[in-house]
Amino acid sequence: MEGKTGKRKIFNPEESIARAKASGRSSAKWRLVAEGREYNWSSKLERVDIIREGVPYGSIEVISKRINLPIKEVLHIFGLPQTTYNKKRRENALLSGRESETVLLLTELFDFGIEVFNQEEEKFRRWLKKQNISLGGNTPESLLDSNTGIQEVKNCLNRIEYGNMA
Repeated sequence: MEGKTGKRKIFNPEESIARAKASGRSSAKWRLVAEGREYNWSSKLERVDIIREGVPYGSIEVISKRINLPIKEVLHIFGLPQTTYNKKRRENALLSGRESETVLLLTELFDFGIEVFNQEEEKFRRWLKKQNISLGGNTPESLLDSNTGIQEVKNCLNRIEYGNMA
């Protein structure tokens, strides 16, 4: 390594560590805003912290609007009765860890899907409702009620992104 003066530059591990830390502090990759609170994360570990803290019941409504599904159908994804949702929402309660994780995974999935469909949200929403051979003839939307199903939909989007339709 040579510096600007042509002299050999001495490796400084502290500078290297500082650069690595700074590059790790890039802006958040995913964002969820619910009930006046903003959640940002760019790694799985940051997602775990948010899951442990919990996200508000109002985030279910955010998901409902993002995928253009009636709240009743989104509540089915979460296995929540309408009355429980209404009560907990009024109380400004937080979702359980599993429910919070599902909200965050769906947020990541929707962001990724919109990216794969070149920022055409309506096209992505239509794709969610169509039967898909690579998903066993199921619609992607019908698989969103489990983390495994969400991962399978994400895998399908990966195949679309890289042109591997099989």
